[in-house]
Amino acid sequence: MTILAGVDEAGRGPLAGPVVAAAVILGERIAGLADSKQLSANVRSRLAQCIHTKAQAVAVGMASVEEIDNLNIHQATLLAMRRAVLALECQPEHIYIDGAFIPSGLPVPADAKIKGDRRYTCIMAASIIAKTTRDQMMIDWDVLYPHYGFAQHKGYPTAQHIQAVMEHGITPLHRRSFQPIKRLLNLD
Repeated sequence: MTILAGVDEAGRGPLAGPVVAAAVILGERIAGLADSKQLSANVRSRLAQCIHTKAQAVAVGMASVEEIDNLNIHQATLLAMRRAVLALECQPEHIYIDGAFIPSGLPVPADAKIKGDRRYTCIMAASIIAKTTRDQMMIDWDVLYPHYGFAQHKGYPTAQHIQAVMEHGITPLHRRSFQPIKRLLNLD
């Protein structure tokens, strides 16, 4: 049986925070896996703990706000994915990546799987780890920046978030290259 790693990301669309990718090699079967976007926060959290306990290997890679602004979100996402794969404690024989693009510099062959987070359990597991990791980071940052509501919207461009930026300015977590922030800073 081929040792297969699944890779997915969280955080392409927010105005703030890093993009986070996860790579997971599942060992035993884990019941209840699904695309992280289709699960409640409580179920994602429970499954993330289960994945960390039962999976053969779990790793996370990130691209910072500065990398997103310097590279663009697409290239930063691929960088985070590559970092996640390279951080795995054991090397897979093959990689399935959610989406249409494969990062360069991977140590083994990989296939891009459009909507893979709905079809492959290893990608579902990576989706859950990436989402819960990033969400927890934003919850933690909410303590440092309480006026922005990061714990609620996780950096996504909600009306509450846009209003907070207009009232309080930006934080070091904000992506200056993203249009709503550029517009608010008059960087266009």
